[in-house]
Amino acid sequence: MTELDVLKAQAKIELQKLEAQASAKEVAAKAIGKEAVGWIFLLVLVGVGSAAFLPSDALPAVIGLVATATMALIQMVNGIVNEAKTPEKPEITIIKELIARLDKDDPMQVDVKGDKVTVTKGLDRITTGA
Repeated sequence: MTELDVLKAQAKIELQKLEAQASAKEVAAKAIGKEAVGWIFLLVLVGVGSAAFLPSDALPAVIGLVATATMALIQMVNGIVNEAKTPEKPEITIIKELIARLDKDDPMQVDVKGDKVTVTKGLDRITTGA
């Protein structure tokens, strides 16, 4: 093996590692992106071909269906490729904040006076009871 063959093999291995780490959304977007152009082209050909073979009465319906299918396919591909990141749910943000507070090395103090319990950790204070 020459050095060039070794470099090509290493590059191929690295590319496969990157592809293996891709999310399902990225893999689906690539697959649909490769196939969608052909399907859109086929739908346009059906629309143009129907103009040559169908009577003029049926043409608006066929063109309308082809246009609708083409637009739906384009919107589907666009939705997959350009999907907006959804904001993190508020409860997850609160849980992360609580975990960060718990990770602090502030001492915890618990005061019990009858039915009243006060827990203090750093600047946070929680009181329960009467």
